[in-house]
Amino acid sequence: MFAVLADIGKRANIDAIYHLGDLTGYAPWPNEVVSLLRERGIPGIAGNYDSTVATDYKHCGCRAETAQDEELSHISFEWTHSHVNPETKKYLGMLPFRLDVRPFGGHVSGPTITLVHGNQTLNTVYVTEDRSDSFLEKMAKDIGARAEDVICFGHTHKPWQRVVGGIQFVNTGSVGRPKDGDPRACYVLLSIDASGTRVEFVRVEYDVDEAGRAIRNSELPHEFADFLRGGGLGSVVAR
Repeated sequence: MFAVLADIGKRANIDAIYHLGDLTGYAPWPNEVVSLLRERGIPGIAGNYDSTVATDYKHCGCRAETAQDEELSHISFEWTHSHVNPETKKYLGMLPFRLDVRPFGGHVSGPTITLVHGNQTLNTVYVTEDRSDSFLEKMAKDIGARAEDVICFGHTHKPWQRVVGGIQFVNTGSVGRPKDGDPRACYVLLSIDASGTRVEFVRVEYDVDEAGRAIRNSELPHEFADFLRGGGLGSVVAR
């Protein structure tokens, strides 16, 4: 996250930064991540991991492909749940499910950017690139989106973009724990003006080996370090 914020800091004309949730899980820094976001005043929404940790749910709401993946996901959740401090837990519990942003202000016509983690109903729904146009159209209708609006979401940790009915659908990927085979962090840069909306996926290199060492030095499974190094390919735990 430090590398991504540093990259953003080098850019001119950045008006706002938002996060799309999943601030905790699979890494040994849940409190540090939340503390940094609060220190920088970066608003955002609740991912499935955040809301389940905050509400003492029985598991993270993750989807696992194998029995081993299921076991690892429970280990991660139990470790995270037991290591978040009260302030972190309170913050996670206060994160909204959805956030609507009007870049030009509420009194000026212009696009609305809607932030959700999964879809418009649940933060555990995977909006993958192979979803049909009809699925996305229903998502937009339920959200109340119109042509030229933007819907941003995450959860799959795989970045992609598509325009359906004049609405931009943007999966922002993941700052941590990517799943598209690229070990670099990923964030999205939205540029909005009178000419329209431009979407840029930005990949940022960081010290993956250092992150892996921190995981290996914690009580978390070593598989989580291997996952980072492979960009999510190889030993896979779906979240």
